[in-house]
Amino acid sequence: MTIKEVCKKYGITADTLRYYERVGVIPAVKRTPGGIREYDEEALRWVESAIFMRNSGVPIDALIEYVKLFQQGDGTFRARKELLEAVRAEVQAKLDDYREALRRLDYKISRYDEAVQTGVLTWNKAELSGEDAESTEKTI
Repeated sequence: MTIKEVCKKYGITADTLRYYERVGVIPAVKRTPGGIREYDEEALRWVESAIFMRNSGVPIDALIEYVKLFQQGDGTFRARKELLEAVRAEVQAKLDDYREALRRLDYKISRYDEAVQTGVLTWNKAELSGEDAESTEKTI
C-alpha cells in the first residue's frame, strides 16, 4: 500500500505516519527503487499497533522503546513485558480517574434531574467525597 492508502485506511495524516517512522514508533518502511514507501502486511501491523497504543494513551517514548526492544530480538521478552505492564498501569490509572469523573458527573446530573422536577437544587456533600464543604459550595 502507498502512504496515501494507509492514511485513508487508518484515518491518520501522512505527516503522522512519516513522524512515526522517523522517530521509531514504527520500524523503517520498505521503499520502492524510486524511494516511495511501500507498506506491506508487517508494516501495516506496526501502524495498527501504533495507532491503537496512541489512542490508548501510551506515550511516544514508550512506543519507541518497545520497537527498539523488539528489534533487539527474543532476548528482550522480559523487558518488553515489563514495559507493557508499566504502560498498562498508567492506562489503568487514567481509567480510574475517568470512572471517578463519571461518578461525579452522574451525581451532579441526578441533582439537576431532581431540581428540574422540584424547582429546588440540593446537594449531599457526603456523596461528593474528596471535596470539603467549602469547595463543594463553590464548585457546584
